[in-house]
Amino acid sequence: MDKPAAWRQKRVLITGATGFIGRYLVRRLVDMGAEVYAGSPPSDENGPAHVAKLGAAPYMEPNAASTPEHTPHSVTFDVRDAKAVRSVVNDVAPDIVFHLAAVGVTNPNVDPMLALTVNAGGAINLLEALTGHGVDRIVLVGTSYEYGISGTATGLDPLNAYAASKVAAWAFGRMYWRAHQLPVVTVRLFQAYGPGQPGHTLIPAAMQAALSGQDFPMTPGEQKRDFIFAEDVADGMIAAAETAGIEGATLNLGTGIGTEVRYVVEQIWQLADAEGRIQPGARSYRTGSPVHLIADADRTAQLTGWRAKTPLERGLRTTMQHLKSDMRQAI
Repeated sequence: MDKPAAWRQKRVLITGATGFIGRYLVRRLVDMGAEVYAGSPPSDENGPAHVAKLGAAPYMEPNAASTPEHTPHSVTFDVRDAKAVRSVVNDVAPDIVFHLAAVGVTNPNVDPMLALTVNAGGAINLLEALTGHGVDRIVLVGTSYEYGISGTATGLDPLNAYAASKVAAWAFGRMYWRAHQLPVVTVRLFQAYGPGQPGHTLIPAAMQAALSGQDFPMTPGEQKRDFIFAEDVADGMIAAAETAGIEGATLNLGTGIGTEVRYVVEQIWQLADAEGRIQPGARSYRTGSPVHLIADADRTAQLTGWRAKTPLERGLRTTMQHLKSDMRQAI
C-alpha cells in the first residue's frame, strides 16, 4: 500500500503545529489525506488563523501522488493543563500523535522551571491522557542537544534547561512504554533549517545579512552541525510514526554529515553574491556548546528505511529563494 493510502482517514493530533517544523508536518500529512488536528497554545493569538493556512503552506511542494482531502482542524489548549489535554484527546480520539509543543527551542537561557513544566510536564499530561486509548503510535520530539558536549549520538549529557527537560520527557516516554505499553517512539532532531525558520536563528540571520549587504559577526564557526532540511524532518517523523515494531526506540533525524558552521555561512555568501563581510571570531562560543553534533543516520535508516534526501546546497538555495520572495513582498 502506498503511503498516502495508508494515511487516509487516519486521525492525527499534532501539538505545536504552528511552530517551524509543525507547519511542515501538517502540510505533509494533509497532503497525504490524513485527518489532522493541529494544536496551538492559547497564547498563540493567531493560532487558529495560522492553522487554516497550514494545509496550503507555501514552503512545500504538494505530493503529486495524492490530492489533499482535508484541511486541518484547529485545537487550542495548554499542554500544562492536564484536564484540557485529556479533553482534547477524548474529543479527537487520535490514531497517531506527534508531540512537538515546547519552549526554549531557540533560547538556551529559557527559565528551567518553565522548560520543565511545559516540556516534561506537558509530555506527561499527554502520555497520561493517551493511556488506555488504543493509539497506534506516539512520536515524541526531542533534540540533538540532549547528547551534550560529547556530540556523539550515544549517552545523554544535556547542557541547558531545554535539553534537560527533553531528556526528562524522553525518560517518561520510555516509562509509559514499558509500564503501560504505550507505543512511544522518540525522534531527536538535529540542525533543522528551511523556509519559514525564525529569523534570529543561524541560517536565516546569515541570509538576511547577506541579502542586505550587511556584515555578519559570528563565532569562529569551527563547530560541526548536522544540517537537515525541514521537509526531510517532516518525512522522517512520518517514518517514525508508520514503521512497525519500533516502539520504545529513539531515532536520530539528521543526515549523518557534519558541516562546519563557517562553511555554511560562506556558502550563503556565495549564493547571495554578498557585499558585506563575514566576521568569524567576532563572537565567542556559547559556554558548554558542543564541538560537533552529528546524527547516527545509519541506525535510523536500518530501523525505518528513511534517509534525508535534500543536499545542503539545494536546501540553502531553496531557503534563500523563499527569503528573497518574502523580502520583496515586505517592501
